[in-house]
Amino acid sequence: MARVARIERTGGPEVIGWVDVELPPPGPGEVRMRNVAVGLNFIDTYHRSGLYPLPLPSGLGQEASGVVEAVGEGVTDFVPGDRVATFGPPIGAYATERNLPAASLFKLPDSVDHETAAAVLLKGLTVEFLVERAAKVQPGWTVLVHAAAGGVGQLLVQWLTAIGAQVIGTVGSEGKVAVARAAGADHVLLSRADDIAARVREITRGEGVPVVFDGVGAATWAASLAATGRRGLILSYGNASGPVEGVALGALNTHGSLFVTRPKLFDYYVTPEERMTGSQRLFEMLNNGAVHPEIGQRLALEDTAEAHRLLEAGKTIGSTLLLP
Repeated sequence: MARVARIERTGGPEVIGWVDVELPPPGPGEVRMRNVAVGLNFIDTYHRSGLYPLPLPSGLGQEASGVVEAVGEGVTDFVPGDRVATFGPPIGAYATERNLPAASLFKLPDSVDHETAAAVLLKGLTVEFLVERAAKVQPGWTVLVHAAAGGVGQLLVQWLTAIGAQVIGTVGSEGKVAVARAAGADHVLLSRADDIAARVREITRGEGVPVVFDGVGAATWAASLAATGRRGLILSYGNASGPVEGVALGALNTHGSLFVTRPKLFDYYVTPEERMTGSQRLFEMLNNGAVHPEIGQRLALEDTAEAHRLLEAGKTIGSTLLLP
């Protein structure tokens, strides 16, 4: 029997329930994966709340690492005992085990343990495509990273620093300043105290930054606009404070002929070649020490509702793991 999270309706963390499910043998093209560690991500809260609608009832969670227990007909790339990880797109990682398409799995190198994989795969691949394929950041650029002490934020700062960029990070509290600096941020601003745009302009001698990485959303949108230099790019990749709505295209003109994108991970990881290239780049950055995820919290898998509360309240640092 598998223990599986399920939501019958959308809402707050209290809608997350747990059920026992008897799994059938994996079907053609499927594997059965026993989870060792499950990753917590903001997108999970969007699915739970209904911001990103799912057919109901539904499971939750996209990221996990574990071991292949069985394979279905036609599966040749995996055998029982293989160490694997997934970041989706199938939903349902909040489970002790499940059947899922073999095509959604990655084999783990021996150098990457289960907890690191569950803490970094979705976030790390997000950082890979944001930095290297969406923004194409170059050495010597000065860029702005909001929520620089968060799970994605820390990895962004580390990755950007490793490729030679200068990083201005924002954080939500004094206690997170040291975290962002430890990740490599050259300047750290307090989002609730500093005039972010004014400080960015001061640091960049009035020019503004060529790229802003904004996973916060509504609360930082105005600052992102005002901090971006002429013909710069804002990557609005998350909604931690709520979605950005009612965007007036004229504002992009007023602030310097800006570009804005609202990218999605699975539009950058479509083909097997993209998945292979991106994951190999992430594992390379892990192996050379350029990125090193901080696991700030470990909770029992069935304490997922509490994990969601902590994440949405801004009380987590780095990555959070849910352990079966």
